[in-house]
Amino acid sequence: MPSTLTWIDHDPTARDRALRILSLFQEKESRDELGLGAIRDSFADTLFPGTSTIQTRLRYMLFVPWVYRELERKRIAPPHFAIKARQMEMALVEPLLENEDQAGIFGRVAGKALKRLPSSVYWNGLGVWGIRLVSCSQDEYHRYIDEVYRRRDSIRGRYEEDDFTESETLTWHPRLPEPPDGFPDKIEGLSFNLEPDEASFLLDRILKSQKESLLAHLALSFKPVECDFPWQHPDCGGFSREHKEILNYAEFFSTIMHGAAFLYNLMLAELAGRKKLKKEHRDNLVEWKARLLNCQRRDLPLEGLWELIIGRGHTITRRTKEFVTAWIRRVRATGGDVTDDVECRNIVSSRERQLKGVRSRFTNSRARDQWKGYAGVGQMAYRWPNVKRLLADLHAGLNGGGHVES
Repeated sequence: MPSTLTWIDHDPTARDRALRILSLFQEKESRDELGLGAIRDSFADTLFPGTSTIQTRLRYMLFVPWVYRELERKRIAPPHFAIKARQMEMALVEPLLENEDQAGIFGRVAGKALKRLPSSVYWNGLGVWGIRLVSCSQDEYHRYIDEVYRRRDSIRGRYEEDDFTESETLTWHPRLPEPPDGFPDKIEGLSFNLEPDEASFLLDRILKSQKESLLAHLALSFKPVECDFPWQHPDCGGFSREHKEILNYAEFFSTIMHGAAFLYNLMLAELAGRKKLKKEHRDNLVEWKARLLNCQRRDLPLEGLWELIIGRGHTITRRTKEFVTAWIRRVRATGGDVTDDVECRNIVSSRERQLKGVRSRFTNSRARDQWKGYAGVGQMAYRWPNVKRLLADLHAGLNGGGHVES
């Protein structure tokens, strides 16, 4: 039985989860004022595993392993490994900026001051899709890369040169496509355009690693579409029964909880005495009620929500379930007339105070002064805007390309 390469310095799963949580503060959709992030991410991970709202372009799924594979080839050792990796990632910025298509370039604005490198953004996804084979956090990989070299040397010493294989110490998928000629020293003309073999490899990884997901279904049959939410996809009728059920509940949860965010901001506007914002959020709640009443999923049984999302890798606390349950029941009881409903207001304010304690904007004037008027009002789309971009890149690369086996 082949061995696997794993380091246990800290629990890698716990460490990666902590890093993802920290990264959420940089994600627009994740301004989670009412503590709904675990439910949102359970839906997103089920529908589109390996993605995040700060992934921008699909070819970074190749740029990152290309960089690391080259460093391994040169046997760069700690502590220089992480430094060299950063230098190589930053070197990608300038040639990418020479293209007309500059959307999604890491470092386009920050330049050398860039703090969040593509490798950290894509690290989890590379593992989920089976492109990264080593099971550890990125920091552990940097610090213990010399262990890979040592084990490879040890295995090589036990075989004749022609019989030696590194299969037991692979860190990256063996069928990873070759980088462009000259990479990484000469990368003029580098772009986000996927070559057919690259797109086929990524498609194969998605299908093999996440074959039951909606991501895999769309990757196999997807053509670029324009819609704001995945449940609006024009081919939704052809989705599997399981995918339809998940999307129905995703729409239900996204729509019904959106009103809580608007009510939260209205209440803050009233406390702050900001008349213009009060009117805007009252208008938002009128528009939200109309959408709610037009939502065909608004009467789905609440028990089905918990059955779908609990156990998906995110901790959904008892208090979160109580808040969501109380809000949904009251929304249904009022028919969506939540704007001046005392109980709805109590549900929202109690939840925010429960989450923030002394930093609650309802009780802390300094915290309220830092509020900009629209906190957490983006409707949950479960990473769909980013997924659309990734799938569009894939479709463009597959145009005329074949499918490779892994």
